[in-house]
Amino acid sequence: MNKIIIALDFSTEKEIFDFLNKFNEPLYIKLGMELIYAFGLEIVEKIKKLGHDIFLDLKLHDIPSIVRKAMKNLAKLDIQLINIHCSGGKQMMEAAVAGLKEGSVNKKLPLCIGVTQLTSTSKEIMNNEILIPGEVDDVVISYAKLAKEAGLDGVVCSVHEVKKIYEICGDDFLTVTPGIRLGDDLINEQHRIATPELAKNNKCSHIVVGRSITNNKQPQEVYKKIKKVMEE
Repeated sequence: MNKIIIALDFSTEKEIFDFLNKFNEPLYIKLGMELIYAFGLEIVEKIKKLGHDIFLDLKLHDIPSIVRKAMKNLAKLDIQLINIHCSGGKQMMEAAVAGLKEGSVNKKLPLCIGVTQLTSTSKEIMNNEILIPGEVDDVVISYAKLAKEAGLDGVVCSVHEVKKIYEICGDDFLTVTPGIRLGDDLINEQHRIATPELAKNNKCSHIVVGRSITNNKQPQEVYKKIKKVMEE
């Protein structure tokens, strides 16, 4: 599969469409909380009209009934991918899937994935601040197994956990991996990062790339370079 998702971490609509207009091919775009809270869900329709696929990265996490109703409404946007937090529990994840099915009448059902641990979360943060003991890998694998049981299509994880997830959940389970950086890029706040080459070797189904593409003066060339790595 090896899909490349571009995270649009911009502050204005002009920046968004100036960036998108540099490409002459359909892209897979991640829209997160910053853009949705700034411009509303209307930005989804505007980008869809350009022919791009949408990963709506809102990381829902609430009581099951609220998540179900929210997902029912979001499914009407006819997006390709959406996510929730696995830490909300199995019942919440099941409710999310049920809501998507209810809202996808006459539309293709969006894929739903669960966030295991953010790639900004280190072992120290997980143990000492979130108060979850053990290794990050073990927690991620446990959440992935729970997501599979709840009917989710995959999880958000780092590249480093992908192989173990496939062993537990099967090769058709999606592994959407943020924290992808080119070798000379800054790490920023991410801890569990990786290069496109490592993502390819670990057979990640989707990679999410943000600043390495969007901050570059020639984003098309960087995108082509990463695409070549993933397709070789």
